[in-house]
Amino acid sequence: MKESKAQGFRLGMRDGIPIGLGYLAVAFSLGITARNAGLNAFQGFLISILNNASAGEYAGITVIAANAAYAEIAIVTLITNARYLLMSCAMSQRLEPGLSLGHRLLMGFDITDELFGIAIARPGYLNPYYTYGAMLMAMPGWSIGTSLGIIAGNILPERVVSALSVALFGMFLAVIIPPARKNKVVAVLVALSFAASFACSVLPWISTLSDGTRTIILTVVISAGAALLFPVPKENTAEKTAEKGVSHS
Repeated sequence: MKESKAQGFRLGMRDGIPIGLGYLAVAFSLGITARNAGLNAFQGFLISILNNASAGEYAGITVIAANAAYAEIAIVTLITNARYLLMSCAMSQRLEPGLSLGHRLLMGFDITDELFGIAIARPGYLNPYYTYGAMLMAMPGWSIGTSLGIIAGNILPERVVSALSVALFGMFLAVIIPPARKNKVVAVLVALSFAASFACSVLPWISTLSDGTRTIILTVVISAGAALLFPVPKENTAEKTAEKGVSHS
């Protein structure tokens, strides 16, 4: 029996509640960083509601703090959020063929790692109203959390704000350490990124470039090199078909 719009929306809200609560906590640390960059609570809320991505938003805030040009901010955000283009392509394969362009654009507006994960795990064609329900819970958590972090940063003593600023780096360590432990190539690339970033900050000429420009160069060079030297092996078609057969039996 096909899931109704109302059923899908309610299920999406239910599954989106824990995501929204998690976003609220993480975005608080992001708000501290935004406050240090000189943004107010409304600006932080607006940035988070339009760019619901921790890495991309942090990169954008970093180059804003460095007084980067608008084009530089746009390029950094585009490169950092490029993986969501791939997620969008994957999700498009799970949509009903006749689904309107309006639904597709609205669903693509807020594809995050977590929202993509719960959506792609559902069987059959994806009900767009399930995504809308999850978005309704997730987006306010991220935006409000950022604003609260900025407000707290303006109230708390400077030493406390400085200590809380470290929390966001802890979040990024939590993101990179698990895959680095599982994959030696990822571990080497993470270490190489750290070393290259430090080297670019002290080497002649390239150290004179802005932080945003150096980030763009390093991201493109290291990711392109990794893709060429260590391509992800394609799944064996026969094995994939067999696995599908087992899962549907």
